[in-house]
Amino acid sequence: MKSICVFGVFVADLCFVANAIPEKGQTILGNKHIVGPGGKGSNQAIAAARLGGQVNFITKIGSDQNAKMALNLYKEVGINRDSIIQDENQLTGVAGIMINEKTGDNAINIVPGAAGSLTNKDIDKNLSFIINSEIFLTQLETPYEVTSYALNKAKESGSTTIFNPAPASNINENDFKRMDYFTPNETEASFYLKKNVETKIEIEEAAKTFLNKGVKNIVITLGSKGVYFANSSESYFIDAFNLKDKVVDTTGAGDAFNGAFAYALSKNHEDKDALKFANKVAGISTTRVGAANAMPNLDEVELY
Repeated sequence: MKSICVFGVFVADLCFVANAIPEKGQTILGNKHIVGPGGKGSNQAIAAARLGGQVNFITKIGSDQNAKMALNLYKEVGINRDSIIQDENQLTGVAGIMINEKTGDNAINIVPGAAGSLTNKDIDKNLSFIINSEIFLTQLETPYEVTSYALNKAKESGSTTIFNPAPASNINENDFKRMDYFTPNETEASFYLKKNVETKIEIEEAAKTFLNKGVKNIVITLGSKGVYFANSSESYFIDAFNLKDKVVDTTGAGDAFNGAFAYALSKNHEDKDALKFANKVAGISTTRVGAANAMPNLDEVELY
């Protein structure tokens, strides 16, 4: 099995569950309030570790109660904690999440906290974790300059790089060439191409554009419609996994997909098999409330 290095953010998720997501100026009565672990990088690291992956996670947290929650969870799931930086002068990040209980839809506001102050020096201090890992996975919740620096270091060291552009924000054009796998959803793909990416033709055209930018493999996740994959030699759609249970919360589904995809690649699965596996893990996560807490282990995935 290949080892995985994830660079990203941990935040404490404050989830508010109700029959609707409030609109501007509206107050609604909720049904449930949950505090749990979140942050895209953290969720992805946990998803991969729960499945049995060998995971290093580079991030920065405070030394408060939310930091304790993170460290305890990482110990429990087997994530290497040596690359986690603690800053006593800063608070650990938090996210406010509104969840519509009827549809599973959500709206999220993230405050990165300590992780927002990550620097290139922090990457240099933890470079051995990137160099010694064969798969590198990152997103866009960390400061972009540092994300770009880490991505380039990973590529220089020969890692297979997975770049999940969430939340969508500007990417340096040169960085596309450092991405072995680029994994936007439809909304994120639309952001980069400044046009709709919804129909079959639009999805296929979008994939070609990303490949022309230098991405080696493009993976566009399509929610309930599955996923589209393309590289220079092949392209195909894969249907979403057929769930036995009702979708209750889509929070973290993209993270479940990316973490599971990294794990499957670490087990030397072919692209198509890795994508089918990631689809299944992401699907299962939507049948549970929460993000990190919704990530299944390998036995649960194999038995589902």
